[in-house]
Amino acid sequence: MINTDITGVLLVNQGTPDSFAVADVRKYLREFLMDERVIDVPLVQRWPLVNLIIAPTRAPKSAKVYQELWTPEGSPLKVYGHQVVELLQQSLGDNYLVRLGMRYQNPSLQEALATFKEANISRLIILPLYPQYASATTGSAYQKVMELVKNWQVLPELRFVSNFTDHPAFVDAFAAVGQKYMAEEDYEHYVFSYHGLPERQLHKEDNLVNCQEGNCTTDYHAGNKYCYLAQSYETTRLIAEKLGIPSEKYTVAFQSRLGSAPWIKPYTDDVIKQLTAKGVKKVLAFAPSFVADCLETTVEVGREYKELFEEHGGTHWQLVESLNTSAPWIDCLHQLVTGGKAKPVQALKVA
Repeated sequence: MINTDITGVLLVNQGTPDSFAVADVRKYLREFLMDERVIDVPLVQRWPLVNLIIAPTRAPKSAKVYQELWTPEGSPLKVYGHQVVELLQQSLGDNYLVRLGMRYQNPSLQEALATFKEANISRLIILPLYPQYASATTGSAYQKVMELVKNWQVLPELRFVSNFTDHPAFVDAFAAVGQKYMAEEDYEHYVFSYHGLPERQLHKEDNLVNCQEGNCTTDYHAGNKYCYLAQSYETTRLIAEKLGIPSEKYTVAFQSRLGSAPWIKPYTDDVIKQLTAKGVKKVLAFAPSFVADCLETTVEVGREYKELFEEHGGTHWQLVESLNTSAPWIDCLHQLVTGGKAKPVQALKVA
């Protein structure tokens, strides 16, 4: 009998160039940075900034970094994405159809949505793979999906997963990865590095009227539940509590800033210099705004910050890799989709 009651699950991630060729990297940067939610200035300013300055100058440098990151199978972000789709499909079973769509480049959201439409799904769950909500990430993904389905004559029931900042399974999954390094080494300090945002974007959210500035680093409540700063600190607190890390031994910081406008502070590179100035020699670094290893984790946190740490006197900088295809991460995704824990799956492996 044909299954006519299928739930589509759309996993969304930011995206990656199709190759590390300069032309492909330039194409990716242009699409990414022309997003009005990413560089939130008027089009008349954004277009020349991106197309005449940023993309042409950054593409050759970024292409070299992507070449270092590339694997024989391709971009790690895309490779892990496809593997997660396979594993989650196995975990959820035949009543679900799981697909990956990148907000920028391929596999495209349009391609994934076409698959769901052809399958005549009854429900669609949109699950952006960003643990913390931000307009430039989750918000952009939602907007693009709605643009693509707005003209469908028949719309399935839609459900959006806005974030999983404090989801116990997400916290457990990241803590499990970190635990193996803590069992091998006695670290003096722990750095939780999140992708940064321009400070102005923190104050643009429609529903942050109850967010009292200054409390977002210590309190997480209904009034600031969509504040990226508050979410980052809450994720950190929960992972640290799970691992038994006292508050005085960890620091929250923000990376990957672009341009001259102020971004969320403290900056990760500044934190590294401050720690080494205090004589800290061994640091374990987490990057909990990423669920798959990519340029920002492997290269920026894992290599560039390691070099900076050692340059200033540190001796051991260790990156905690992302969740990638770990079994606890697949279980977390299963719970986000169904609301219940995944049953053990014999084939929950990637060759």
